[in-house]
Amino acid sequence: MRRHTLAVLPGDGVGPEVTRAALTVLDAAQERFGFSTARTEVPLGADHYLQTGELLTDEVTASLGTADAILFGAIGSPRVTPGILERGIILELRRRMQQAINLRPVRLYEGVPTPIAGLTPARCDLVIVRENTEGAYVAQGSTVHRGTTARVAVQESVNTWYAVERAVDFAYRLASVRRKRLTLCHKTNVLVEAGALWTDVMSAVGERYPDVETDYVHVDAMCMHLPVSPERFDVVVTDNLFGDIVTDLGAVLQGGLGVAASGNLNLDGSHPSMFEPIHGSAPDIAGRGWANPAGACLSLGMMLGHLGEGEAAAAVESATAAVLADLPALAGEGMGASTQELGERIAATLTEGSAPTITGSLMSQLARVMGGDDVAW
Repeated sequence: MRRHTLAVLPGDGVGPEVTRAALTVLDAAQERFGFSTARTEVPLGADHYLQTGELLTDEVTASLGTADAILFGAIGSPRVTPGILERGIILELRRRMQQAINLRPVRLYEGVPTPIAGLTPARCDLVIVRENTEGAYVAQGSTVHRGTTARVAVQESVNTWYAVERAVDFAYRLASVRRKRLTLCHKTNVLVEAGALWTDVMSAVGERYPDVETDYVHVDAMCMHLPVSPERFDVVVTDNLFGDIVTDLGAVLQGGLGVAASGNLNLDGSHPSMFEPIHGSAPDIAGRGWANPAGACLSLGMMLGHLGEGEAAAAVESATAAVLADLPALAGEGMGASTQELGERIAATLTEGSAPTITGSLMSQLARVMGGDDVAW
């Protein structure tokens, strides 16, 4: 039997709730598709920090590094000063595990409501590749004259050829197994030096992918084009900060933050990749059962695809999409079922195998990009 080791980081707020629902779906996937997982829960987050003062220790890092993948819930709490947990755990995890890109699909599933008038699933199927370790998120900066009206804050943004090339090459590879269109999203008319580096990397790497058509869109223009004409995009590659913003806009197209998934990918297999819903910890609804677990379940599907469990990954996606389409609302009490009840409903749909197959699934595309064209699904 195929066996995978998982580190599970439920985290804060609704994180434990959506993670529990996703693990219920994982149980069903294992039973149906004949693999197993060994799971180790890691207590990173606000409670652990407030009790111990610890963020991401070397010991925890070493333990996480032995896993095949990390399933992550959410981190963040009003009890902790903003930035401490986010920088000390999330950004530090991405850096230590060399998770070079953040991969966020933007797909509207059949029957799922969207606030964008007239938008149909046929028009909304793209993937955003976000450089994940540099840009404004290197957490480098300084403040002088603190406590006075002369206070000056400097926040650095760093772009290296090495990190940009990793992200751009992955984006080209993904585009080559999708619709062979790649868009660079940046702000080259203002961020001239960083923009020139990204543009030069696009040109250099593009020589290796002559079949992929490329174009460029300013990030402010992207915020207009994405909700109005998402069909013009296939794969979008962008810097860390722009990607953080644009992907949340993309989540709105597909129904909201609760249904959006992501993967932080280590591209060379040296460390585990990490998969998480993008909605955050939502402390205002924690414990009420109002969090939609779809983002966590779809992140689980991405994780299974990354681990080579292609059939299971596709089944998780199909079952999640089918349950989403039947909900009277996508968030809150109006969903008509609790977070865990929805997880159980997705698991039952997966077990029955009754959900329509999702065509053109990112799951299979991800396997081809990570494992080569010979990956069997």
